[in-house]
Amino acid sequence: MSIFTMKSIIIAGTNSGVGKTTITIGLIALLKKKGLKVQPFKVGPDFIDAGYHTMIAGRPSRNLDAWMMSEDYVKESFYKNSNDADFAVIEGVMGLFDGVDAKGLEGSTAQIAKILNIPVILIIDAKSMAGSAGAVVYGFENYNKDVRVAGVIFNNIGSENHYRMLKEAVEHMCKATVLGYLQKDSNIVIPSRHLGLVTAEDNLLSEKIIDKLSDIMETSINLDKILEVSSINSNLSIFTIYNRKEENKNKITLAVAYDKAFNFYYQDNLDILKEYGAELKFFSPLSDKSLPDDIDGIYIGGGYPEVYAKELEANLSLRKQIKQLAEDGMFIYAECGGLMYLTEGIIDLEGRMHEMAGIFPAKARMLNKRKSLGYVSVETIDDTILAQKGSKIRGHEFHYSEIDMPDAIKRAYKVTKAGNGHEWLEGYCYKNVLASYVHIHFGSNIEWAKKFIKKGMVAA
Repeated sequence: MSIFTMKSIIIAGTNSGVGKTTITIGLIALLKKKGLKVQPFKVGPDFIDAGYHTMIAGRPSRNLDAWMMSEDYVKESFYKNSNDADFAVIEGVMGLFDGVDAKGLEGSTAQIAKILNIPVILIIDAKSMAGSAGAVVYGFENYNKDVRVAGVIFNNIGSENHYRMLKEAVEHMCKATVLGYLQKDSNIVIPSRHLGLVTAEDNLLSEKIIDKLSDIMETSINLDKILEVSSINSNLSIFTIYNRKEENKNKITLAVAYDKAFNFYYQDNLDILKEYGAELKFFSPLSDKSLPDDIDGIYIGGGYPEVYAKELEANLSLRKQIKQLAEDGMFIYAECGGLMYLTEGIIDLEGRMHEMAGIFPAKARMLNKRKSLGYVSVETIDDTILAQKGSKIRGHEFHYSEIDMPDAIKRAYKVTKAGNGHEWLEGYCYKNVLASYVHIHFGSNIEWAKKFIKKGMVAA
């Protein structure tokens, strides 16, 4: 029976903000410096961390999310995308056991570790901590025996003596290997923005900073020990790699918005569309005066259109072209920032209005505080360009804007918030245009991707 053997590790935290992203980025850079081919992954519905991984690893980072994806699809995405790599680095989300439910069994980093049988390196912010570190690690080791905490890295160490005390505390009671530390260094700062981090497309993490971080980690973290604790063996019979190419007898061409304003896409969503027959032609709503030639449909993902609203407004020719194509019946799908772009305009925090494509008779208004965050499930209450009535898919919302859409605009989604069961109607439709705040993941229902392709074939 075939066995999948490779090196892989999950970088998890005791909680959010302990330095997972910094250490993940540094580890990817360090492994690359050693000549290894690194495949990065990000647990959860995060586009920004994945963008940094991609930039440093030189290959697309993938999201692994056992709430939005089926368990089989989590396995498929991991094995398919890492089988030609030397090392897979998976950055966790929030704390190790933080998820949809209080026990950390659904939508958590721990769930991914359990599904894939991958060991965990626990990151601890050691500021103002000494002997209690042993109790913290002991608790994480024993909370769920199906999740193996193989190692510990301390962040924000004050001195060598501080590290010695922490190491002794862990070694006194715990099985996990202490793998090293990062001292507090004000020069290693990952800039933040309201969705978590500045995106990789903003180019604020210079090569010099990445090199400095990997150099620091090379001296303070035991890479040999990391390689030692990171071996996994998985039976290949537990998952199926789907071969979709046989289904792709017909082709369509999708124009995909991609630039600094629009770059929130699950890489697997793009890959699934390609596997089912879509040729993707990327364009920039910021700088391209027209769409690519000979397209059958348009896909506009999320991002930061409010940050670049002035530039988007200035590109009048593209806005007019997209609106005219919508009137002509071209199928257009948009998510979150893409939805905002398809309204009459974006009202910024100073109350200034910036005109957008004008397909929907409403305006997107920016807010000082977050409007929505969390997992959602979607059920179609009417046919759409992505699904028949009654179809279901899962996704995620995270936005700082709101839109008062007129009642006359058809809603095709019943959206349900995970956890509290709150429901509302959304999924705005106009002719062959579908737009929503929800970032869906095709890994939870492949049929939506197939319908997207078939709709393009009909429209073409």
